[in-house]
Amino acid sequence: MTAPRTAPAPLPAAELTRLTDRLHHDGIVGLPQAFTRDWVRELGEDIDTAFAEARARPGGAVGRGPHRYYVEIHPEQLRGFTELAAHPWITAVAEAVLGPEYRIVEVGFDVPLPEAVDQPWHRDFPMPEETARDRRLTSLAVNVTAVDTEEDMGPFEIAPGTHWDDGSTFAHGMFPPREDYPRYRDLAVRKYPKMGDISIRSALTIHRGTANRSAKSRPVLVLGLDAPGAGNDERHDTAVTREFWESLPDAVRSHLRCPVVEKLRPITQKHTIEGLVMGEAES
Repeated sequence: MTAPRTAPAPLPAAELTRLTDRLHHDGIVGLPQAFTRDWVRELGEDIDTAFAEARARPGGAVGRGPHRYYVEIHPEQLRGFTELAAHPWITAVAEAVLGPEYRIVEVGFDVPLPEAVDQPWHRDFPMPEETARDRRLTSLAVNVTAVDTEEDMGPFEIAPGTHWDDGSTFAHGMFPPREDYPRYRDLAVRKYPKMGDISIRSALTIHRGTANRSAKSRPVLVLGLDAPGAGNDERHDTAVTREFWESLPDAVRSHLRCPVVEKLRPITQKHTIEGLVMGEAES
């Protein structure tokens, strides 16, 4: 795959501090032009291939609301996995927030198709005890859009600062009561990333996909990162073949603690609760 750029420059210390401070304050930061458009075009091709394969078999794709799907894949299904996992902007933020021994626990993508509706406001999993007690983030999600996001394509909407919200009244620890929706609407910011842009966020920050009124899909890659012991790897089935494992640089292998197998098995999706509840769109 085409490299994201020639030797991507490390983040200056002051910029890294600014980003991590904002991440703790808002729950999300954007990093524009991390990759070239050519790199993203190939990413989009790989997503399209994996999406078609996943939808052709039972359990390959899980619904996240009408006309909206999530698919978890294995790292080697992406030609650009190494460039993604080793990008110095991503690794710098991950090390600063999660520690130098952070782990890659998830590779997947969301695809809102035409006619996808507004999702209910949600976080992606219940708040860990360490976060509630110590206000310490134990996981991050890196998002990479495969297209230029336009207003009618159902932009991602997020309520900054809500990653610290007490979720004790949330259904399944993830879905806030509807009486809280007006607050999230007041806080909400819609995101319009272009090909090459990435975001890094806490998946605890309350967010939703909005209605896709266009004739185009809006695929977005998800790279899930954990601090040691966070436990999100239990929700995922990441594996690599021995040949792929041996092709990875040590800097990537050190963060990819997953089974090394002779042959990959297609992943059956586990996000059953989200798949059921996501159909309850906001009226």
